[in-house]
Amino acid sequence: MTDELAARNQERGVTRRKFVRISLASGAAILAGKSDVIFGANTATSSNMATNPTFNLGGDFTVNRLGFGAMRVTGEGIWGWPPDREKALKVLRRTVELGVNLIDTADAYGPDTSELLIAEALYPYPKGLVIATKGGLTRPGPSQWVPNCRPDHLKQALDGSLKRLRLDRIDLYQLHTVDSKVPIEESVGALKQMQDAGKIRHIGLSNVDRKEIDRARKIVPIVSVQNRYNIEDRESEDVLVYCEKEKLGFLPWFPIGGGSGLKPENPLKTAANAHGVSVFQVALAWLLERSSVMLPIPGTSSLAHLEENVAAARLKLTPEEWKAIDALRG
Repeated sequence: MTDELAARNQERGVTRRKFVRISLASGAAILAGKSDVIFGANTATSSNMATNPTFNLGGDFTVNRLGFGAMRVTGEGIWGWPPDREKALKVLRRTVELGVNLIDTADAYGPDTSELLIAEALYPYPKGLVIATKGGLTRPGPSQWVPNCRPDHLKQALDGSLKRLRLDRIDLYQLHTVDSKVPIEESVGALKQMQDAGKIRHIGLSNVDRKEIDRARKIVPIVSVQNRYNIEDRESEDVLVYCEKEKLGFLPWFPIGGGSGLKPENPLKTAANAHGVSVFQVALAWLLERSSVMLPIPGTSSLAHLEENVAAARLKLTPEEWKAIDALRG
């Protein structure tokens, strides 16, 4: 995972509004209902994985709380086709085989190629699979991201996603960012129109603060929020607390973090050594324990990493380990 960690560290220097932060973390899956999916921390959220291995999204979808982010199945710079297309297809198919039933993507990933690969790998989709996608960012070139949340663009973006994913309706469609040139009310108003037209089932937001969520909810019901959140970076802690109170799903992107601010010897590494696992697996265990509304969507382009992260679902942290890691707040 050295290359992926280096990529994560590089991403940490980008500001929140200039670039919608995207998860470069390893993939993972949860097999709902498995008795060994318990992370055993003696905290207010210690029984989350034991008693809440799933989450009810929007009142009519039950999803396993750990999903998969399909950004990394694209090419370098999140641009174009992956170097090994067949490998990307295998990762997507294996993800579903391992029990993941929430896949997050966006029209900007590629652009378009992530959605096309999902359809190629998984259509006709298995019953219960929720594909969440996003609109509101355009891609002038590799590693370039430009907001465009004008209503006309969002309507075109949604129609494009429907066609690429071979769907009549998107189960969860998310506003990818807040465009400084467009009031959020206009952007979500366009999503509401498309929801009323039957093209969207549920609406979510991404990269927002509490005030923006409140403004959006005055226009249309919101079922989820996708913000950057990990052990070191808890800038969105208040948004997570808001989601807990309002029972909204919280999809943390960049869920593993880069580890650049940690000392060589730290509780995360100590726990990893004690259990014979990677620090990324431990970080996922902590994240799932943090809140019952937490729906991490880490992604990977590697089958080996995918298998490794599935094993993380069986990891049991001690109460002391969990508390020590929790104290690593940046």
